[in-house]
Amino acid sequence: MPATPGEAPSARIPLNRERVLRAALELADRNGIESLTMRRLGEAVGVEAMSLYNHVANKVDLLDGLIDLVFDEIELPSDKGSWQTAMRRRAISTRAVLSAHPWAVGLMESRTSPGPATLRHHDAVLGCLLSAGFTLELAAHAYSVLDSYIYGFALQERGLPFDTQEEGAELAQVMVEQFPPDEYPHLARFTFGHVLQPGYDFSSEYEYGLDLVLDGLERALEAE
Repeated sequence: MPATPGEAPSARIPLNRERVLRAALELADRNGIESLTMRRLGEAVGVEAMSLYNHVANKVDLLDGLIDLVFDEIELPSDKGSWQTAMRRRAISTRAVLSAHPWAVGLMESRTSPGPATLRHHDAVLGCLLSAGFTLELAAHAYSVLDSYIYGFALQERGLPFDTQEEGAELAQVMVEQFPPDEYPHLARFTFGHVLQPGYDFSSEYEYGLDLVLDGLERALEAE
């Protein structure tokens, strides 16, 4: 592609896999993964779509690379110190990363050709659990229940019809006006007595539930 008028060809940033993936990540974050096409990605980096295949083999390879970038942003758990603290920090970091890249929620464990950051992440989680005394079987249980909770909560948050605490309260008020409280007394009590109370924030449920999961795993480890 010719250089922009007034721009020396040598001033252009060389295209490489990292630049392609970073541009794709930005497009996915802005418009969703469904809108990410090779044509749009080529436009974003200033080349024809066919030129991208010098850096990514195909769309599957592109998605593999994107998910690897997402995993690379998650804090790795340490096998030194408290495993509960390490798993808690990893879970909170994962949620924050998925909040920044909501399109990735359903793709994190779907890759059949995981990249180095993805493999490094899984290895670190298992290393933390095994170093703490988890058997292989219990480590598998722990990993499964933690990720089910983390990804499930992230997916639930992604589907909520509001973005802020204030919007959530307004929506709850509108919804409760649509059903007779005498027919749904427990729902009405929950809405007025809890959801619409000052300070209620659905996002705070995440760490409460996470601590319940970690406490349960601690009891399972002690039973071992």
